[in-house]
Amino acid sequence: MKITLIREGKVPADKRVAFSPQQCKQIQEDSQNQLSISIEPSEFRCYTDQEYKDHGIECSAALGQSDILIGIKEVPIDSLIPDKTYFFFSHTIKKQAHNRKLLQAILAKNITLIDYECLVDERGERVTAFGKYAGIVGAYNAIWTYGKKYKCFDLRRAKDCFDLADMETEYAKVNLPPIKIVLTGGGRVAGGAMGVLDRMGIAKVSPTELLEQNFDHPVYAALSSADYHERKDGGDFSKQDFYKDPTAFKSTFMHFAAVADMLIACAYWDPKAPRLFEKAAVGNIDFKIRVIADVTCDIDGSIPTTHRASTILDPVYDIETISLEEKSAFSDEDHISVMAIDNLPCELPRDASLSFGKQLMTHVIPVIMDAQNPMLQRATIAHAGKLTPPYAYLSDYVNAPA
Repeated sequence: MKITLIREGKVPADKRVAFSPQQCKQIQEDSQNQLSISIEPSEFRCYTDQEYKDHGIECSAALGQSDILIGIKEVPIDSLIPDKTYFFFSHTIKKQAHNRKLLQAILAKNITLIDYECLVDERGERVTAFGKYAGIVGAYNAIWTYGKKYKCFDLRRAKDCFDLADMETEYAKVNLPPIKIVLTGGGRVAGGAMGVLDRMGIAKVSPTELLEQNFDHPVYAALSSADYHERKDGGDFSKQDFYKDPTAFKSTFMHFAAVADMLIACAYWDPKAPRLFEKAAVGNIDFKIRVIADVTCDIDGSIPTTHRASTILDPVYDIETISLEEKSAFSDEDHISVMAIDNLPCELPRDASLSFGKQLMTHVIPVIMDAQNPMLQRATIAHAGKLTPPYAYLSDYVNAPA
């Protein structure tokens, strides 16, 4: 079986790749040459073509002989090759309007699409994700934003660091006043973010301590859903009930907004769940937060000050607290500075790619030659020109007129 790592065609170009040069070499060796890996040439990829060649990996623009084409982001429609099997993040399973034509083209071209987001084990847990690095870069950007806003220290951007180890050399420059930071979430994203705060020497305290105590040094608290939600009927909080029917709960996050200086939002948000706070609360005298790193980046979602996604090149915008109008970044200390980059792992593409490749090598490569593998079947959105049964709910989405 021949696998090709394709060049990322989405604009702006994504620097990430599914496997590093060393991982490609190892996959071929471990498979006893049952798997052959090549790369399509790319001037943007975080690992150069020469690095792959140095590890004995073929570099060729001829994709016709490849059995599986592996990318990261959506493949441009005019680049799709009929009758091939593709792996990439398609961003279609939530009926995203901007990618409807992509899925229509995949079906018309008889392409088999396996979506990373749908690769789950028997328990329904995802086996491949970039979440950890979203959290790492998101937390770093939050601290970078604070330093720029209040002119108390100056860090290099993550995107300007060679890799994670290089970025970590910047941590010693952080000189925060005794601020309070709240961080939401308990998964991979939050774990990555907490790791950064810990290595920066920011002390972790309990949610209750953050609410009730004063400190002479910067601190952060990691909030679970139970810490900032309560039942509308006054009953006891149940995580199971919350996930089953979030409409039965209301947010109590304003207790934290009254004492915290910074919010790092890493929690998955169900649109049926309450927002952390409402827009009207931002102008309240009790709303203290002035830096928000919305790692989840749900537009007008759990964080209503996230008007839009920001970009790696233009990472921050300000929100005026009374009018809620967008202003230039760092234009007034009383504004809320919002960092809401929607592709954070791209700032550390070498490390993020290496981590992602390890996940693929553990969970996907061992079964990639087995078309009947249940995990691969669960992640197959389209095959033989049709939606597969688990994704039949997308029929109205793909059949809608252009």
